Formats: sequence, structure tokens, C-alpha cells
Amino acid sequence: MSNQELLDKLRDTIVNQDINGCATATQEAVDAGISAVDAIEGGLSVGMKIVGDKFEAAEIYLPQIMMSAKAMNAAMEILTPILAEEKTGEGVGTAITFVQEGDIHDIGHRLVSTMLGANGFKIVDLGVDVPDDTIVDEVKKLEGSKILLVGSALMTTSMLGQKDTVGTLVEENLRDSVKIMFGGAPVSDAWIAEIGADATAENAADAARVALELMK
Repeated sequence: MSNQELLDKLRDTIVNQDINGCATATQEAVDAGISAVDAIEGGLSVGMKIVGDKFEAAEIYLPQIMMSAKAMNAAMEILTPILAEEKTGEGVGTAITFVQEGDIHDIGHRLVSTMLGANGFKIVDLGVDVPDDTIVDEVKKLEGSKILLVGSALMTTSMLGQKDTVGTLVEENLRDSVKIMFGGAPVSDAWIAEIGADATAENAADAARVALELMK
């Protein structure tokens, strides 16, 4: 089986909520010499985007999302130790990661946090359903250091809160203290420009690349 076929198999286990199959496909990819980063970028992240798109289109619902998350967790149990060994970069800054208030869908959030950590960021994970006050408090604690704010939203309704987050940081005179990257199925470059954030990314691996560029 070619590397692409292995990555496609990994993608499909996420889309089909196949927990045991995902662990097996991940190990097969590793055994074939596929790096942890490539397994995430070419397999897990692709599957995650499909799941997000299906949820946004109301083709699947919360139970399916949760099963895909469990499948991803099975993969990450295998990949996280490998990512630590593959880790590149050091001390590039602190990434405050969170899922927008009103949203508890953290598949992408966890993947992005893992990838940023593997690329030298110190991770402050605020979790899911995070209000702006909590974000502001954390930025204030870290003010003066290199800070990247990384928020995600799977739903259009929670995505609208990203605009409020930027606005709150402006009101608190903290906007210039941070770089802001938002992600999630409904987030686009046009939306990022409209709300005054700095960047978005297509997937978790791309998020790490974009994040490193922002911190230069």
C-alpha cells in the first residue's frame, strides 16, 4: 500500500468514526515510515475538515462529532510521543489556544495545540466554551512576551464571537500585544480580514507553519 493510500485510509477512519480502525491505520502509517506531522497533515486533518464541513452542512450531528474525536484521540496516543521526538524549533512564543464561547467542538483545537507544541510553542490551553474575559485575563498575565492567540469555532454562530474577541482586545488596549489566528470550518481569509485578525489556516499542520511565520 502506498503512503497516499495509507493516509487516505487514516482520513476515512476519522470520517467514519472508526476508533479501532484509526489506531490501526495510524500504526500502519508509522510503520511505513510516514512522519507524525505527515500523518496529521495528510490524514487526520483532512478527515477532520470533512467532518467539520459535514457538521456545518447538517449532514452529521454531535454524536458523530464525538465519535470522530475519539478516533482522533486513538491516533494521537500513538503520534504524540513521536511528535515530541520530531519536535523542531524552541522558544518561539506562547500560544493561548481555546474554543470560542458557545462551542464545545475541540477536534481541531486539540490537533492545532499539539502541532504548535511540536513546533516550539509553549501552550496555554484554555479549553472549550471560553469567554472573552478569560482570554483577556490570560493575555494580561503574559503581556510583554511573544503571544499568539489561537481560537477555533466549528459553528457559524460561535465563529461570530471571534469578532467580539478582537474587539474586546482592542478595547482593553491589548490588540497590539498579540498575534491572532482563528480557525474552524466556517472561517475564511475574508472573515479574518473583516474582523481584524491576523491569519487562518487550512489544517493543523498548516496552522503550525502560519503560526511560525506570524511570530517572526
